[in-house]
Amino acid sequence: MSEALGIADLAREFDVTTRTVRFYEDKGLLAPAREGQRRIYSARDRVRLRLIMRGKRLGLSLDEIASLLDLYDVDPSEVTQLTHFVGVIRDRKSVLQGQKCDIEESLAEMDRLEAQCVKLLSEKQTTS
Repeated sequence: MSEALGIADLAREFDVTTRTVRFYEDKGLLAPAREGQRRIYSARDRVRLRLIMRGKRLGLSLDEIASLLDLYDVDPSEVTQLTHFVGVIRDRKSVLQGQKCDIEESLAEMDRLEAQCVKLLSEKQTTS
């Protein structure tokens, strides 16, 4: 694929709407060149959009994603970015593990309540 893409091509490649691409541009996450009214997205923009999409899949906020992207501009070796990203991943995993425990407890409580209700219902139906 060529290095420079129009907005429709970029949106199609990442299976998002052009409105989504413009939204990320408005937030300062993407910075396409312009040829008149036409936006021209570079290989750098493609990488940034790939990282944005990955961050969204991981449940990161746009502010967290922006801070990770900004770190690349500060340290092109990616050491700072990767170190920070490991911390973000660990924090996110901790939150998700807490949510997982909460969900498991809720499901167990629902199982107990369901069993009690089924037992009561059965007793009431046999005595009716």
